[in-house]
Amino acid sequence: MTSLDKPTTTDQDDHGRHDHHDAAAAKAVTEAALFDAFGGVRGMVETVLPGLLFVTIYTINKDMHLSALAALGVSLLLVAVRLVRRDTVKHAFSGVFGVAFGVVFAMMTGNAKDFYLPGMLYTLGMGLAYIVTTLAGVPLIGLILGPIFKENLSWRTRNPGRKKAYAKASWAWGLILLGKCAVLFPLYWWADTEQLGWVLVALKIPPFLLAVYLTWVFLAKAPPPIDVFAEMEAREAAEKAARTAPHDA
Repeated sequence: MTSLDKPTTTDQDDHGRHDHHDAAAAKAVTEAALFDAFGGVRGMVETVLPGLLFVTIYTINKDMHLSALAALGVSLLLVAVRLVRRDTVKHAFSGVFGVAFGVVFAMMTGNAKDFYLPGMLYTLGMGLAYIVTTLAGVPLIGLILGPIFKENLSWRTRNPGRKKAYAKASWAWGLILLGKCAVLFPLYWWADTEQLGWVLVALKIPPFLLAVYLTWVFLAKAPPPIDVFAEMEAREAAEKAARTAPHDA
């Protein structure tokens, strides 16, 4: 190899900067997708606040009805705020439904601990869903994030490295959620309402953040998503060009 054939230091630096830029861009896209999928800081607040209000009021005065109605009221208020600001309401609405089911359960049974039962059952179901779908070859986290990354299900057959990352992330979510259930369900049977409520509030954010962080780590190292929407647009443009070409000729 002559001196003319050898890559110059400038070329190597440019290549290194390009790779660094691509890696940073991929991480930024992953962060934005996770933020959109899971609601970010605001979504976490909306998830924690109703349960925190319920257990706080119940700890003070042991009034189940007041505690439940206060939790439902703040959930509806959070939805109203989002509607006024014209923000996405999917996370707030999911909180309302969860709280509403909890209120119904508690009112029906007369047991304040049942306010938490629907959410605990949902957590158990999601933990199992992450594990089962991963074993079936369609990891749930990929089904959730695929449309956000504009790749839909292309990762299943066309992007094996990305499918592997989704499988790892789904295992992480499943095991974390099942571990959370392993703590909460014994407390449901043995602890009082206040103990269960405070532990549940304490376990709202840390396991969630751990699962999101691990998802970010796995996807940041994975191959980039295949933009199937861009591919469809390119095919449509090519077909349109092919149809108009004879007329132009």
